[in-house]
Amino acid sequence: MAGKCGACGPGYASPLEAMKGPREQLLYLPCIYRNTGIGIPDFLATVDVDPKSPRYCQVIHRLPMPHVGDELHHSGWNACSSCHGDPGKSRRFLILPSLVSSRVYVVDVATDPRAPKLHKVVEAEELARKANAAFPHTSHCLGSGEILISCLGDPDGNGKGTFVLLDGETFEVKGNWEKGGKVPNLGYDFWYQPRHNVLLSTEWGVPRVLAQGFNPKDVEKGHYGRHINVWDWRERRLVQELDLGVGSIPLEIRFLHDPSAAQGFVGCALSGDIRRFYRNPEGKWEAEKVIEVPSKKVQGWLLPEMPGLVTDILISLDDRFLYFSNWLHGDVRQYDISDPKNPKLVGQVFLGGSISKGGAVTVVEDRELQDQPEPCVIQGKRIPGGPQMLQLSLDGRRLYVTTSLFSAWDRQFYPGLLKEGSVLLQLDVDTARGGLAVNPKFLLDFGKEPGGPCLAHEVRYPGGDCTSDIWL
Repeated sequence: MAGKCGACGPGYASPLEAMKGPREQLLYLPCIYRNTGIGIPDFLATVDVDPKSPRYCQVIHRLPMPHVGDELHHSGWNACSSCHGDPGKSRRFLILPSLVSSRVYVVDVATDPRAPKLHKVVEAEELARKANAAFPHTSHCLGSGEILISCLGDPDGNGKGTFVLLDGETFEVKGNWEKGGKVPNLGYDFWYQPRHNVLLSTEWGVPRVLAQGFNPKDVEKGHYGRHINVWDWRERRLVQELDLGVGSIPLEIRFLHDPSAAQGFVGCALSGDIRRFYRNPEGKWEAEKVIEVPSKKVQGWLLPEMPGLVTDILISLDDRFLYFSNWLHGDVRQYDISDPKNPKLVGQVFLGGSISKGGAVTVVEDRELQDQPEPCVIQGKRIPGGPQMLQLSLDGRRLYVTTSLFSAWDRQFYPGLLKEGSVLLQLDVDTARGGLAVNPKFLLDFGKEPGGPCLAHEVRYPGGDCTSDIWL
């Protein structure tokens, strides 16, 4: 297994082996300045999370990108547990797609994990010329050693659910991953599982539309997503489209980590629900609603009803717990998914959001809460924004949370976030019975950055985590 293998590749032999891995000591977070009024480049922050370190809960290094206005967003690896059986592979480079500029940055984190350095820039022109693709989002490493990146659109800002394949050594664009046939109108996240000969992708919206902010009328115009797209992994062709309904906007998608499991979950942002997807006995894929977050009737907000806006989900490495964030309502939830068809709520905590007491919004009808939640205050600071990106420690005991979604949407829904900057929080997780609690000793305030307040987004560990690594 991983701990006993002297000549193994990156990561771990299995998800359960990964749970025995070392405690995280460093985090990497992309930090964004776009739309903040501060005209400097985004940067990659390295954060010390070793409780024994004198610099615990501090940014210890900043790697600025060479350009302004990229909108760094998500990240992936050149190699992960999907290459565990190949001793010739190693996890050396963090892949950082830029959602707005369409550049892809390749960052060397192996030479000095505490001080990453830029290795290569894949320019937007190369994505456009070789793949007619732009607005890259999710990056996953493949067992072949190549890197697969999903895109939201074409270089003109139209929607296009295409994929770009990068060489794992040179990082040159090899072209599109898909081999002809229909391409979905929209793209966003994806997960793949060769054991079931499948890749599943989701849909956010038309890039030139969503980049301006959210307008509900654009949903009715078909500018936002509603499908899980099912691809034949070997043939690289679209074979099925699961329609989740207008206004669903399926975003983050996660298979169970056990590679033999032909099921998982997707978070539908606008409809506020979690769907379980699964392969039926006939070999087709289906989706069913298993969790619903009811919208709240409100006054003093953009619309008369406020959705939870499910923006991130993840699954613990033992496939026991599902976590997700409601960016607008302001809560993070933990569900026991021992029976994936019947998730049970076992933990919930409010971390900011739009319905806290003392804010501009009054809740007039609520199917879940008796009263509006108290504001979240940690170390004297009222937390701005709402819980968004999540990352779980390998052992499942610590859940990290950031509060920025996308700068144009932050500006619209939480304008104070652009002035104050986002935060990084840590929740303590009860892995025996379930339960979440804020760690009052952990607060990283990105409003105090030397370059001015910024928007920190996704969290990565140098050794991989439960949203970066896929087991085959």
